[in-house]
Amino acid sequence: MIHYKKATLEDLEILWDREIAEKPEDPRYIRWKSSFLEINRSGRAATFLVMDDETPIGQVTLGRYADGYSGNQIPLADGVTTAYVHSLRIDKAYENNGYVSGLMHFLENWAKERGFTRLTVGVEAAETRNLAIYLHWGYDQFVMAEEDGGELVLFYAKQL
Repeated sequence: MIHYKKATLEDLEILWDREIAEKPEDPRYIRWKSSFLEINRSGRAATFLVMDDETPIGQVTLGRYADGYSGNQIPLADGVTTAYVHSLRIDKAYENNGYVSGLMHFLENWAKERGFTRLTVGVEAAETRNLAIYLHWGYDQFVMAEEDGGELVLFYAKQL
């Protein structure tokens, strides 16, 4: 049965251990596991999961601060009213079933209940399908563009 939940630290351990086991040749996953555990533990972010029974099949993280983009003049998250959506993904076998939309709806409701009134998101300009999805979900207020690792990233906002 599909359901949505805020991830616990135990959930994140399991999720990232699975990711590391599936991609043992990529050392970034070990760093990412440490990073995601820390930002969730410290309250700087909250990760949300879409579950198939007890198995996590998708995730998204809501950052109170946009740590990777802290040098920008335009705040992507301020920790109070604006938060930054990132790391949205789902297992390939579960794509195109509406589960990601449900996960985003769950995240947005959680954020709204905690006083956030605006969410921002970044998407690589080359990822036109993902951009179209974010625009469809209402992330249609252009915030800025920035080059990141050789890729042009477009940032959009949505009022909750």
